[in-house]
Amino acid sequence: MDRASSLSGTSKDAFENFMDQRTKVYIWDMDETLILLKSLLNGMYANSFNGSKDVKKGLEIGEMWEKLILDLCDGYFFYEQIENFNEPSLDALHQFDDGRDLSDYDFCGDELGPPQDDTNKRKLSYRLRVVASMYEQGLQSIFGKDTRDHWDALYEMTDKYTDGWLSSARSFLEQCSSGEDYPFPKLEANNHISSNANKMHYVNVLVTSGSLIPSLAKCLLFRFDKLIKHADVYSSWDVGKPQCFKWIKEKFNGPKVQFCVIGDGWEECEAAEAMRWPFVKIDLSPSGSHRFPGLTMRTLGYYFSVVYGQNTGDDTEE
Repeated sequence: MDRASSLSGTSKDAFENFMDQRTKVYIWDMDETLILLKSLLNGMYANSFNGSKDVKKGLEIGEMWEKLILDLCDGYFFYEQIENFNEPSLDALHQFDDGRDLSDYDFCGDELGPPQDDTNKRKLSYRLRVVASMYEQGLQSIFGKDTRDHWDALYEMTDKYTDGWLSSARSFLEQCSSGEDYPFPKLEANNHISSNANKMHYVNVLVTSGSLIPSLAKCLLFRFDKLIKHADVYSSWDVGKPQCFKWIKEKFNGPKVQFCVIGDGWEECEAAEAMRWPFVKIDLSPSGSHRFPGLTMRTLGYYFSVVYGQNTGDDTEE
């Protein structure tokens, strides 16, 4: 007997309505969208302010982030071993993982390398499982006090230099996560569906053109790990964004699921157009509104309405 048939009366009706619920999937680019890094390193961000920003300081900040990202990747995420084995997601090799206890596994002596046969894919899947576990634990359980203090100071320095871009992007991501992470019905003690079952649900997904491991490190370092699940981080490095978007549509498929892509590049723009999804282009220009701070839920609601119609849920500002 399935779960729906075990309910009766209004509870069964509520369950059936729930299964036809509304979900919004926000698909984010990383660099020069949620974070600023490349534009700090090449001076593009500072130069957009016509002299009022110190280009050299931006470069120094970017270089400090590069070092911290690389230290995290090499020190904890096996990057030196798997740099040449990029996968589109941490779950890409799940079928090769036999669930072995890795507590005493010798990652330095298992001779991971070419060819990329089933044996080496299994070894790689072990490493991806460890990375997923560390992502879930967060950096507070990885970094020592000195590194945490340096990380906090760098984050605050960057946020100040960029006029709140990082904190504003993170706050916006929180607004986009205001529903439940994944839509599964909750039964109350009286066997009735929770009153929250028919609300709009929201999911944040990251699709980045960078390789997977550094992208996961960025999610942690820029404090998005509680807002984007590791299973929802995709690297389009090898497969391209159109393929990633197709996987995302398959994953969140449903009659009332709506998608929106937010990024700064042509590839995600063309891929969104091919999927007939709204695309919001992020602009570094200080006078622009499609940036952080600046972008609002009302603006996203407009893009949703153009593609999906007016009744797309409550995207008005508080």
